[in-house]
Amino acid sequence: MDGALAQTLLWFAAVGCGVMAGVYFTFSAFAMRALGEIAPEAGAAAMQSINRVIVRSAFLPLFFATTLAAAALAVLAGLNWGDAGSAAALAGGVVYVFGMFVVTVALNIPLNNALERADPASDEGRAVWARYLTTWTARNHIRTLASTAACALFIAALTTA
Repeated sequence: MDGALAQTLLWFAAVGCGVMAGVYFTFSAFAMRALGEIAPEAGAAAMQSINRVIVRSAFLPLFFATTLAAAALAVLAGLNWGDAGSAAALAGGVVYVFGMFVVTVALNIPLNNALERADPASDEGRAVWARYLTTWTARNHIRTLASTAACALFIAALTTA
């Protein structure tokens, strides 16, 4: 994919996906396990705090900007099909938008909202936390893999363009 816009978007998306993959990897590899090894009330309360803080941090602008860049690259690749790197850019955009963004919005955020409504000190809150630990983490693995794969695909598009 030629052109300054495509190259800029590819670089931004590759770096953005890499950063997002690192964030998600942190939770998949050790953060959720660490939260699960402490008292349920403390683990749930810590995750509630993380969920509140993360949406007021640099994470959210990067989350949306990387998603927009990935979607734009998928469109540009489709419009410029046959250009060097277009197949990798299209695949990267689709993998990221569906594997990271859609999974987050449709699957992880509802779990975050349910956890936020729960009282960690109650029996119901402990049950919500137990489900959260397994279900949210499994879905986070999908986001980790999708972000990592998209990063690699955008790098492939950069090296062939």
